[in-house]
Amino acid sequence: MKELAINLPELPYAVEEAMNRLRINIKFCGNDTKKILMTSCLPNEGKSTVAIFLWKMLAEAGFPTAFVDVDLRNSVVRKRYDVDYNEETSGLNHYLSGMAEYEDVVYKTNIPDAYMVPCTQLLENPSPLLEDARFKQLLDKLAEEYRFVIIDAPPLGSVADSTLIASMCDGAVLVVRAGETSKTLIRQSLYEIEQSGCTLLGTVLNRVAVKAKKYGKYGKYGKYGYGYGYGYVQQSEDKSSK
Repeated sequence: MKELAINLPELPYAVEEAMNRLRINIKFCGNDTKKILMTSCLPNEGKSTVAIFLWKMLAEAGFPTAFVDVDLRNSVVRKRYDVDYNEETSGLNHYLSGMAEYEDVVYKTNIPDAYMVPCTQLLENPSPLLEDARFKQLLDKLAEEYRFVIIDAPPLGSVADSTLIASMCDGAVLVVRAGETSKTLIRQSLYEIEQSGCTLLGTVLNRVAVKAKKYGKYGKYGKYGYGYGYGYVQQSEDKSSK
């Protein structure tokens, strides 16, 4: 298997604890929950950061985990994080186009038990390729070989790709930026996940100020929420939206 190095920054202690709680909750979702969609309502809500560190933490906890960068129009991981691929590195884009096979695009990384299917080239319109049977075959094969498959998908409010991808996943985590995303848009995003047939595993409330009293109003949108970025973590008891 080919190797790929990725260098992720250290997280502040409070953020790491919030992410660790998310990891634990994901672990207890059941053995049938393997393919996990990570998405958001809008761009810049932090879903790729949550996805990449969840992947890292699951792997470090001893669970072989694959990360699939399906944000093919605007890959944050490709732009923001130090991944050592070059123009000759085969990625998901090559696989979907029929230019590479499964074994060509799954990489072992320098993080133990962490594997990656990168996006090495952006695509203007990947939707037809994602509808092709090859994409589902890739996700299913990854789920057979690894305990978890973390799928970093585009925001639901931007393109239709995420709803399509959700239909192939076992569960979804919706990342919401505190104080920025409207209730209407959150409800619409949750509706799209539900319509896809994918189970909502929970919501991550990102960038929550420690003293923000507004936090509680998001609790009803999912089984649990996480203050991310300021060390404020809260778990909702409200399960009415399950």
